[in-house]
Amino acid sequence: MITTFDTLEIARSGGVATVWMNRPDKHNAFNETLIAELDAAFAQLDADDSVRVVVLAGRGKSFSAGADLNWMKAQGEASEAANVADARKLADMLARLATLTKPTIARVHGAALGGGMGLASACDICVASHRAVFATSEVKFGLTPATISPYVLRAIGPRQAHRYFLTAERIDAARAHALGLVHELVDDETALDATLAELVAAILLGGPKSQAAAKDLIRAVAHQPVTETVLDDTARRIAALRATPEAKEGLSAFLDKRPPAWAPKD
Repeated sequence: MITTFDTLEIARSGGVATVWMNRPDKHNAFNETLIAELDAAFAQLDADDSVRVVVLAGRGKSFSAGADLNWMKAQGEASEAANVADARKLADMLARLATLTKPTIARVHGAALGGGMGLASACDICVASHRAVFATSEVKFGLTPATISPYVLRAIGPRQAHRYFLTAERIDAARAHALGLVHELVDDETALDATLAELVAAILLGGPKSQAAAKDLIRAVAHQPVTETVLDDTARRIAALRATPEAKEGLSAFLDKRPPAWAPKD
């Protein structure tokens, strides 16, 4: 099933929702409509229990070339309040993607520049073809990669960010893979979709509530020292999950040598 919006298409199949950015003539660059529709789509899919995995992709030659520069220029000429409010909408959309309870995968086949690199970084997993190219290109336009910075820093770390935020160099797919931004690097779009299918199949075998808890766990524990507070928090998390119906079903299914109730039916 495909749902069409002004700048998006959402295709649903077997628990997977693929959000296609659909401004190919603009290389899927951000404007206020694309930002609003992405934010609304992520909220809708997160609330839909039939959706297990969200894939983010782009129509045309590019994943996303970042901000539409005409739109960005217009916002710079708006009042300070309007300018900040508009920037906050982009920040909120990226945060919604990064904190989605469902697993998210970026399917990157071409340019992912500026905000496009931010989208790829905000997803849990990034799969790219050798044609993919990334950049935090904002300083070339007298700007800074502010709203995407939490997710790019999470993906490549502060040391590498110092280089690429300042130089705005293009990062080819192999380099992006070496930096840790890209999890799987493949030859072409056929291999891209095959790898996506393998990842989706693996995700669908996991419990949806435990996957949401795993994402929350990473946010809570990453970069924290191992203190008594952290030890207590992690113990409480696993104890709480063990008492849930999902965990009881998962453990029983394993012991009974059968698929759990949430696994796809053949």
